[in-house]
Amino acid sequence: MELSSESGLPVAPVYDQDMLAEFNPDVQLGAPGHYPFTRGVYPDMYTRRPWTIRQYAGFSTASESNKRYHQLISNGTTGLSVAFDLPTQMGYDSDAPQSHGEVGKVGVAIDSLHDMRTLFDGIPLEAVSTSMTINAPAAVLLLLYQTVAEEQGADPATLSGTIQNDILKEYIARGTYIYPPRPSLRLVADTFAYCKRELPKWNTISISGYHMAEAGATPVQEIAFTLANAKEYVSAAIRGGLAVDEFAPRLSFFFVARTTLLEEVAKFRAARRMWAKIMKNEFRAQDPKSQMLRFHTQTAGVQLTAQQKEVNLARVTIQALAAVLGGTQSLHTNSYDEAIALPSEKAARLALRTQQVIAAETDLTKTVDPFAGSYAIESMTDDIEAAAAELTNRIDEMGGALAAIERGFQKSEIERSAYEIARQTDDGERVVVGVNKYTGGDEEPYEPLRVDPRIEEARARELQRIRRNRDNAAVRKNLDAVRETAEGTGNVLPPVRDALRAGATLGEVCDALREVWGVYRPPDVP
Repeated sequence: MELSSESGLPVAPVYDQDMLAEFNPDVQLGAPGHYPFTRGVYPDMYTRRPWTIRQYAGFSTASESNKRYHQLISNGTTGLSVAFDLPTQMGYDSDAPQSHGEVGKVGVAIDSLHDMRTLFDGIPLEAVSTSMTINAPAAVLLLLYQTVAEEQGADPATLSGTIQNDILKEYIARGTYIYPPRPSLRLVADTFAYCKRELPKWNTISISGYHMAEAGATPVQEIAFTLANAKEYVSAAIRGGLAVDEFAPRLSFFFVARTTLLEEVAKFRAARRMWAKIMKNEFRAQDPKSQMLRFHTQTAGVQLTAQQKEVNLARVTIQALAAVLGGTQSLHTNSYDEAIALPSEKAARLALRTQQVIAAETDLTKTVDPFAGSYAIESMTDDIEAAAAELTNRIDEMGGALAAIERGFQKSEIERSAYEIARQTDDGERVVVGVNKYTGGDEEPYEPLRVDPRIEEARARELQRIRRNRDNAAVRKNLDAVRETAEGTGNVLPPVRDALRAGATLGEVCDALREVWGVYRPPDVP
């Protein structure tokens, strides 16, 4: 029986030296921290300091989320990662008609500068690294964050963190877009330019394969579509007047870690090598930091099961090992109950402890890239790179990632892969423990974390108070400046920052841009 990987590539029962007959370690591996960065982006990797333990959290109100952040920090989290509710992700205030029933449910509701102050109350932003999973209104949330940090006395030039800001994958797999693709790309490029001046240590984008993988993309599709999107962002920034080495060192990436450990390790290594070649050969980047693929990893939420939920602890541990062995820069481990509801405090603590055990009780931090030279891993790395390069070349032939998105190419490819996974699971070809095999055993009672439905009314009252007590003439003036800049070619972030500081809400700023740029309506793709 022929075995194959998640990407449909053949897997040999035994790998040997014959499969690496043309393998040249000096060319294909290099030293850790050196081109093509196959073995990792830093020479020492985890031998001096482990990866950043960054737990994703946010629910209900800013006050409730702030309490969870303090709990995570006290438990040893070394980086915060903010989850926003759906209205915030879509650029709506909590009292907008479109927000009804969704406020605070999948993340924290942030409407104003007041909310951002509350979210980080008692947390010194100059001393903590913060990641914000936000895309269409990413610039707005970043400017609120910068303002709060400055109010705390922080120098913006010292702030470190990441905004996801990866709008292209929203058109492919996730759907939290606001504006059409082309003005959205302009907003991304404006953010690059703004951060170069104002927030030089901030990672301006986290180009994400994670959500495409969660939608059904194979490992090969995940890195091919992610790197194609990354090329589109680099091209947009260059067209906007930036030199590649001015912004490329602040690009970062975001990938999934599945339970197929060997293929995942090979995937991460292949992605680093591919990106180094793309930046050096296609974009002529000279700075080695521009050629580095630095990435955050989150364990695969789509592989968690509601049945026998405690088994997810084993899945997450394997996924975390894949990320660490693959050389991630930061890691979020999912909680075992996330297939059911927002994580409970106990489940979130166990997820954190999983990383701490790997970092402190194993020997994985004692040496760099322990799989280097493995017959299996090097063969699989080469196979994944070749297949992903073929797929990115197809996208290049279509005119790039944006043109392919407009044709519906990536979306349809992912849907086909997702269908095949569902079919295999339903037919029993793909074993999911506790779901279609090994299903015996009684389930223990479980009380999920619930969001108080009354928070929507409370948020509406708070917004009324904010609008009543601010200088509305100043708000209108600043929102007019946002519209005027959006109609022209200037950078929209400075007038957006001024509007927010004058008291404008997130929804009002996004509405001002909607009036100029319009909203995206997806085409009917057969």
